[in-house]
Amino acid sequence: MPKYLIEREVPGAGQLTAEQLKGISQTSCNVLSQMGPQIQWQQSYVAGDKIYCVYIAPNEETIREHATKGGFPANSVKEVPFIIAPTTAE
Repeated sequence: MPKYLIEREVPGAGQLTAEQLKGISQTSCNVLSQMGPQIQWQQSYVAGDKIYCVYIAPNEETIREHATKGGFPANSVKEVPFIIAPTTAE
């Protein structure tokens, strides 16, 4: 199944408290449980005014549906065709 990188513009994201991030995570997980196993959240990175999320889903529409149901922005959704790491150089 394809992997996606989602860029979410969230003003002040880097200053959110642990409790606020927990609430956002709980909302996301609740929506994911309603949508079923075809969409999976792998991890997210909080930096500045953005949250970058990595998801596995059958298509971009499923990613956008999750964002709509959760009330999250999905300013950019890009499919990740390849992943490279230091071991790629070997």
